[in-house]
Amino acid sequence: MTTPQPIRIGVMGTHSTGKTTLLKRIEMELRAHGIPVARTGRLGKRAALAGLPKMQHHTAASTEWVITQGIADEIAATRPNPEPIQVVLADRAVWDALAYFHAAEQWRQETPDPLERERLRLLASTQAPKYDVLLATVLDETLPVENKHDYDARYRALVDHHTHVLLAEDEIPHQRVTSDPDTTRPVPSSTRSSSASARRQREQSDTGMVAASEGDGQ
Repeated sequence: MTTPQPIRIGVMGTHSTGKTTLLKRIEMELRAHGIPVARTGRLGKRAALAGLPKMQHHTAASTEWVITQGIADEIAATRPNPEPIQVVLADRAVWDALAYFHAAEQWRQETPDPLERERLRLLASTQAPKYDVLLATVLDETLPVENKHDYDARYRALVDHHTHVLLAEDEIPHQRVTSDPDTTRPVPSSTRSSSASARRQREQSDTGMVAASEGDGQ
């Protein structure tokens, strides 16, 4: 007899765009309807406690840690505690770590290692079928950012850029979450740019610099 798998909802996007707040609100709504929920998170803080670099200092090793720890957390969240979990809320879906890493390489003006990038990409792609819903926040630079975090404005914009390029490249259906509810919309694979076009866009962005303004930072 097989146990029904819980619905898995993942969120990704650059820091201070409301990811954790969004999942907390979803969790509260589900619990209000009596639905057992588990929520993962705090990967960035836990990586730092493990002595790993984060934010614009991310490396391939720290990225692999975040991806694999996130996978382990999502698996552990499905355990009955004390009753079967019906919904798992993943604060930072696996592609999130890739976006932070790609942005860090560009921020440091490093030449990407294509083999290392592809290895990490393949690792993340193994989890694609597990997400029933994927939410991707969109950076709104007009909104104020709390001063308690020392965020680099340009790096924050680069993470947002690479988040949406990665989703377009791999043609991953997702819901874009903006600060304006009237513009929030799903992005199915049929309406997305071709992978070849998206790859060209990323290659161009990796050779240039994206200028922009400035939870748990990765």
